[in-house]
Amino acid sequence: MTDRIHVQDLLLRTIIGVHDWEREARQDVRINLVLEVDLGPASRSDDLADSVDYRALTKRVIAHVEASSYGLLERLAGSIADLALAEFPKLSAITVKVDKPGALRFARSVAVEIRRERA
Repeated sequence: MTDRIHVQDLLLRTIIGVHDWEREARQDVRINLVLEVDLGPASRSDDLADSVDYRALTKRVIAHVEASSYGLLERLAGSIADLALAEFPKLSAITVKVDKPGALRFARSVAVEIRRERA
C-alpha cells in the first residue's frame, strides 16, 4: 500500500526522560505521524467515513502525550502507535517519529522513529 496521510510537527509538552531533573517539568516534544490507509474509497466517494479522521486521531494523540509520563522516547512512540492502531481500524500501519529538542547539548534534537503494522 502506498497511500499515506502525514501529520507533521505537532509540538506538545510532556514529562519525558530518565533523569530526575527531566521529570521535574514538562518538556517539548515534536510528533510526526505517517498514517498508512487505503485512500481509494475516499478518493472516489469524498466521504470521511471512507478515510481516517486525522483530526480525531490527532486530538487523541495530543491528549495522550500531554497526560503521559515516560522515561524513553521509544516508549512514547510505541504508545502512540498502539493507541492509533487500536482506535482507528482503517489504519493498516503507522510511522511515529518523536523528536526531543535540546536533548543533547550540541544537537538540535534527538528523535526516535518507529513503524507498526496491524497484525
